[in-house]
Amino acid sequence: MKKQQFKIIFFGDIVGRLARKAVGECLQELKASEYPPDFAIANVENASHGFGLTEKNYNELSNCGFNCFTSGNHIWDKKEIFQYIDKADKLIRPINYPKKTKGFGSRVFEIGETKIAVINALGRIFMHPADSPWEVVKKEVKKLKKITPNILIDFHAEATAEKVCFAKFCSELELTTFFGTHTHVQTADEKIINGMGYITDVGFCGISDSVIGMEYKTSLKRLSTGLPERYEIPASKTVEINAVEVLIDASIGKTIEIKRFCLEKNYQEVKK
Repeated sequence: MKKQQFKIIFFGDIVGRLARKAVGECLQELKASEYPPDFAIANVENASHGFGLTEKNYNELSNCGFNCFTSGNHIWDKKEIFQYIDKADKLIRPINYPKKTKGFGSRVFEIGETKIAVINALGRIFMHPADSPWEVVKKEVKKLKKITPNILIDFHAEATAEKVCFAKFCSELELTTFFGTHTHVQTADEKIINGMGYITDVGFCGISDSVIGMEYKTSLKRLSTGLPERYEIPASKTVEINAVEVLIDASIGKTIEIKRFCLEKNYQEVKK
């Protein structure tokens, strides 16, 4: 009998090496649990020391058992991305970059006999210029609906109002789940809108004692003076992991349950 219900887990923006380690361990623990996830996603635009994603780190996280990686405006920070993004078959970049941009804005994955489509899109308010996501996503959803009713989206955006409005728009397009990312602070507004799971921001995976993943003193200097300052990841050993789980009915492409969670992992011996 074909399975109908699937558990999907989405980890918020991974920031740095220790966060990669913690998230990888967390996923392995969940896979070994009584009710493991069927499909695992993580946003990885900050995974390599807070800026972009190296091919080495892409492979490292892939080996942890992830099915899909989404990203955002920082995915281009490590220039080697242009050399491997087209062959990285789990990685998605925002779909509303110009047409000739390397990489793919959506992908279709298979879990047994079931197909899961994932879209990545950028918001435009308080963000670097990008094409309007409204018509681009609508057109992509129409194409993907011919393949599967199960369509998830990572909407990487700054403004809460833009996320809420875009989510309602996506619910009218009958998407399965909407994961907001980018602000690194998990919101307490998970809900189901017309059968679509929703949260404004999944949060982040990184050093707990930080300024959204970055060291306090450099953040203070940059924000208080307005002068350029290189952000650094703190030396703290405690990692915060933010994620969201959804249970979907794959036969109709609807979310049945949505649950967020936040936990911490502490590492006593960490190389600088």
